Amino acid sequence: MNTPQTPMTIGAVAKRVGVAIDTIRYYEREGLLPEPLRRASGYRSYDEGAVRQLRFIRRAKDLGFTLDEIRDLLALSADRQRGVKAVKKRAQERLAAIDERIAELTRVRDGLEQLIDACPGHGSPEQCPILRALADQEGDA
Repeated sequence: MNTPQTPMTIGAVAKRVGVAIDTIRYYEREGLLPEPLRRASGYRSYDEGAVRQLRFIRRAKDLGFTLDEIRDLLALSADRQRGVKAVKKRAQERLAAIDERIAELTRVRDGLEQLIDACPGHGSPEQCPILRALADQEGDA
């Protein structure tokens, strides 16, 4: 196991966090993770701070935050004056967006369920309510 003082390779960090090496490079390019120091050999050298930051990014993604929102959360996490209040506000906004998406998916599900219930499952395609709804240019499904 690596100690906080032991530098790690990108592969070791990827394995510890459970992400792909390319994901780490991508986060570096996107500015979510600072460019690591380079060894004399040119290899990237990471520390525990990179592991913590990658875990933060991964958990935030799991909660549905976008990369821009994660960038904002990372900046706010260093703001000792307003950070916690602003982070709570961002989390509330994310929750509201999730609730909106759930409501939208519920409407879609209910509409699809009605179409399935109305379809006899046999006969001519012109009589199929599912196909008629998909072909309807008005969108009155």
